[in-house]
Amino acid sequence: MRLLPMLVVLFASAVAAPVIARAEAPPALAEIVLVRHGHYDADPKADARLGPGLSPIGVAQARLAGARLRGEAPFDTVLVSPMQRARDTAASIGLEMPDARFAVVEDLRECTPPTRRTEVTAEETPEALAACKAQLDRIFARYFKPADGSDRRRLLVCHGNVIRYLVTRALGVDGTAWLEMSVGHASLTRIRVEADGRYKVIAVGDVGHLAPTLRTGASGDAVRSLAIPALPER
Repeated sequence: MRLLPMLVVLFASAVAAPVIARAEAPPALAEIVLVRHGHYDADPKADARLGPGLSPIGVAQARLAGARLRGEAPFDTVLVSPMQRARDTAASIGLEMPDARFAVVEDLRECTPPTRRTEVTAEETPEALAACKAQLDRIFARYFKPADGSDRRRLLVCHGNVIRYLVTRALGVDGTAWLEMSVGHASLTRIRVEADGRYKVIAVGDVGHLAPTLRTGASGDAVRSLAIPALPER
């Protein structure tokens, strides 16, 4: 019979004991590198959802982007759009970074967000524009935030529209201004998220790893090809 009072005392002590919360990992710096896919040629036979793959010049661009990234610190997160040109770019980068493992993220798919240049969106419905903005805002909320516990690096292989809109979000400017930027094929855009949540845009559309004859996709770039030309003969 003496056991009951003892159990009551032990129960009361357990209830009164302070609950020690597990300490959360402190926020840390996150560096995000966004790579636009390489050059591709339109192909009416391509799957409508996936689009065409890279052209030979696009593969060369992607390999050079991978070689440049290979000399940097490894990435903790490596993500890619489901579209074929982005998947081909990621696979080509992967040849230079054999330890990288890409995760396909549907929200990195190419789309057209709202823009002040209405001639560009004349064939887009308001619903499609709003859906694209919501899609890219989800990407920003999920990946453009401080890391937990220690510094992290994130690589996203995606598309020009996606990258430019995300840059406007990081800058805190009007999101409809994204078309006022130009990013070439296989270019690198770098954004740093400080531990306190501040954003710093380090580079936009960097193509320093590409020779001038390999640059395509940005405003003013010439149309180029790695196809063998016809031999001029007398």
